[in-house]
Amino acid sequence: MNNKSAFQLELDEARAQCGYDFMGLAMVQPAEYHYVIRWVYVSGNRNERYRRIVLRSGKGIAGIVFKTGKPLLIPSMEQYAEADSLFNYPIVQSEQLRSVVAVPIWREGRVEGVLLGAYRDDRCVTEMMLQQLIRQAQDGFQNIHGIEEVSP
Repeated sequence: MNNKSAFQLELDEARAQCGYDFMGLAMVQPAEYHYVIRWVYVSGNRNERYRRIVLRSGKGIAGIVFKTGKPLLIPSMEQYAEADSLFNYPIVQSEQLRSVVAVPIWREGRVEGVLLGAYRDDRCVTEMMLQQLIRQAQDGFQNIHGIEEVSP
């Protein structure tokens, strides 16, 4: 099994195990793509719009986690961001996400990816879910650096 299939399978299993409606793995793209952040693997997606999302450090949920190197817990997007500013969070808007948790994936002292779990309904992510996602990021998604992916 190649790395791409293995990571997709792992993401699908993680989403099923955690019960999220949506999970995604965003990765920093190499220098030839100007170090942008793109959603590489998703599970539970409703459409293919995630493929067109390109973020810079500090922009969008993945960009914020990438820039700060800290997990992000948003129990309610309605309380976190005004409705007219949701365009700043394209994955939230395109996948109609209402509650989000995202954690950085570290490699050699640098954030290399962002793992996100989310709900579309009234369920809210919790601190316990954040800790579980951190463990999954540490245990299951540490070998993402071997993946060549996504042409602009």
